[in-house]
Amino acid sequence: MDIKTASSLHRLRLVSAPEAVSFLLLLVCSVLKRTTEFNAVPVMGAVHGVLFILYVLFWLDAWNRTKWDVRTAAVYFLLSVVPFGGFFADRRLKRAADDAVIASRARREGTVSA
Repeated sequence: MDIKTASSLHRLRLVSAPEAVSFLLLLVCSVLKRTTEFNAVPVMGAVHGVLFILYVLFWLDAWNRTKWDVRTAAVYFLLSVVPFGGFFADRRLKRAADDAVIASRARREGTVSA
């Protein structure tokens, strides 16, 4: 894995958890708007919108650089629209990055043929 691919996965990981949190907060704000006088939906909607757009842009970049198949790319996109999905995306991306680092070190040391 080259540095640009690793960077694109890292950016996607950095935005996946905050995007998931903002989605959950937006859901809570929506319920509070309908049940109380509290209305933070416009603010949380804007925050979540920006984070979602960043997630999609970073997802497209990661898909392009990692050469994921359509199924893998679709899973990562669907995780962005499911409550708690961003947390699962973060875990999967961390595991994939760790595996890539281990494989890269093994190739460099000559223990695994490329």
